[in-house]
Amino acid sequence: MMAGLTLGFFPVIGGKRMECGGGKLMHVRASSGFPSFLPKEVHQIKDPFARTLAQRIQRLPVQIGFSGSCIMSSCVKPIRQQETNPVVLLHCFDSSCLEWRRTYPLLEDAGLEVWAVDVLGWGFSDLAVVILFPILAGLEVLPPCDPATKRYHLYQLWKSHIKRPMILVGPSLGGAVAIDFAVNYPEAVKKLVLINPSVYAEGTGLIAKLPRKMAYAMVLLLKSMPLRLYAKFLMFGGIPFTLCLDWTNVGRLHCLLPWWEDATVDYILSGGYNVVAQIKQVKQTALVVWGENDNIVSNKLAMKLFCELGPNSRMQQIPDCGHLPHVEKPEAVAKLIVEFARGDICETEPNPLACGVDDVCVVDA
Repeated sequence: MMAGLTLGFFPVIGGKRMECGGGKLMHVRASSGFPSFLPKEVHQIKDPFARTLAQRIQRLPVQIGFSGSCIMSSCVKPIRQQETNPVVLLHCFDSSCLEWRRTYPLLEDAGLEVWAVDVLGWGFSDLAVVILFPILAGLEVLPPCDPATKRYHLYQLWKSHIKRPMILVGPSLGGAVAIDFAVNYPEAVKKLVLINPSVYAEGTGLIAKLPRKMAYAMVLLLKSMPLRLYAKFLMFGGIPFTLCLDWTNVGRLHCLLPWWEDATVDYILSGGYNVVAQIKQVKQTALVVWGENDNIVSNKLAMKLFCELGPNSRMQQIPDCGHLPHVEKPEAVAKLIVEFARGDICETEPNPLACGVDDVCVVDA
């Protein structure tokens, strides 16, 4: 466990440090083709899509302090940059860019410039910094992982590397991350895609008031294989056990990094995302993608969001699909994102005062 310290936006005195500037990236490869910074358990993963995308993960320098120090931030970069608006893929709560393993290649094959980025505190970024100041010599600290710092980190990554207004895609809690970002940095976001978004939870609730030791105990449970396996069965009922086990290993791979527990506890105790008041402030055109069999987020909440986003919103329903359409139905999700990016989706504007099921476009899976 790291020391209970955070860097905030203050300079680091000595320690492990990389100067921002020059756009240098870190992706040292092992002989297997996987980046050397990934946990060794990546070799046990069998999913060919996960293995392929994992081999493309890089770390880019992103500055969030005033000292010039950087967080080496993990993402999958596009092979080439286009003149059109880039598509930037976020992920769910406590997940990683590997969540997009089945949809990312389809978007890329369609000719889009696609980035899959890890939200600060999750994924495979390097959060550890070693303090060399005599009194604190040898202590490892990490940046705060509250929503404000996650937002600022994403902005700095966009400002340093992406640099153009983007189509920001957020599934589940990533929908809250996307809304929070779009409202605070509207110049960085051209359009929003919200996939089965979890945006009406008021943060982490009562667990934000837990004593720190109890929060660590809860996080250990969150990391546990039985709980993760159960969650996968809940989301993907009916898939074979061996596949469910492999997808569980993909989903918890980032949890094996040494700072994951500290970062997750910091997020939980910060109160988490509460974007309810921000929804009606969204000015960008938004597409809500809804898996009709979602047993995590109520369909009624999806419709409520569709209405509250106003006249610039669209909704697309994917039948026979649960909470993670980009994993279950990658072809359908990729088609929607491509068409939305090109302006081909639902040419007629829905009436936000009468947004019943007649206003929802149904997509063939």
